[in-house]
Amino acid sequence: MTMRVATFASSQQMIAAALKSQATMTAMQMQEASGVVSTDFGGYGSGAKQVVNLQVSVARAQTYIDTATQAGSKIEVMYASVNSIADLLSSFRSTLTAASNTASTDSSSVIQSAQDALEQMAALLNSKYGAQYLFGGARTDTAPVDISSATYPAATTPSSPDTSYYRGDDELASARVSDTQTVTYGVTADDPAFEQALRAMNLIANASSLSSDTLEEALDLVTSATDAIGTVQSRISNSAASIERASTVQSDYQSFAQSLATDLTSVDVAAVTAALSTYQAQLTASYSAIATIQSLHLSNYLK
Repeated sequence: MTMRVATFASSQQMIAAALKSQATMTAMQMQEASGVVSTDFGGYGSGAKQVVNLQVSVARAQTYIDTATQAGSKIEVMYASVNSIADLLSSFRSTLTAASNTASTDSSSVIQSAQDALEQMAALLNSKYGAQYLFGGARTDTAPVDISSATYPAATTPSSPDTSYYRGDDELASARVSDTQTVTYGVTADDPAFEQALRAMNLIANASSLSSDTLEEALDLVTSATDAIGTVQSRISNSAASIERASTVQSDYQSFAQSLATDLTSVDVAAVTAALSTYQAQLTASYSAIATIQSLHLSNYLK
């Protein structure tokens, strides 16, 4: 179609307006289909930085939540092992009490019970989470307890503290649960509670015969170990509670940040659909006006 000089400016203005409306409609159609303001950060303008920061915060919170979850799972296994140790000590204490109060004690039966308890105790302290040993400190790839005779010699009455069975180190596990908080948790197998329990079992398990002094010392050690185990359980429980609280804080923050990010990036699809109808009508009218202007010729008025 030939453009006349007289109508060129008007036509260009109307075409530019129509193209702008068409571009706006295209963007709105994408919003209607996707439910978001833009499929890339450029479409958010000055709000892009805030959107990016919120997304980073959400991802970082998830990392802390995952760390807390894994630490919580380790603590659950550790706590279950300590509970089993407490039950084992209770049973062994009953055996020793019965042996101490009986005039004619079946020594072989008591010694066998101690040997079994010693092996069970070692197995519980060598508990693993996945491929990691839980009671060896930072040395998670090495079984922390070795009660073989070459490592842990037989104890004699009176005995003294002996942690020669221990193969770990003194570093407790820790979990970074926020930008500013790290929770230290767990216990190592050389804790006095475990040492006393193992020593009491070792005294009886390797005794050639049971004397009243040996039974008395073993019973005192088991009683002391039982009390100390309660303290260990409390420490583990407190660590678990701290990690759970931190995880809850991160989950709450993550929900808030996600909600805020959604408010910044999402659109009201119903409102966009209504606006599209308006733009469609405007665009149709614009094309009609352009067609009318471009069809005007002076010759039509000179006939």
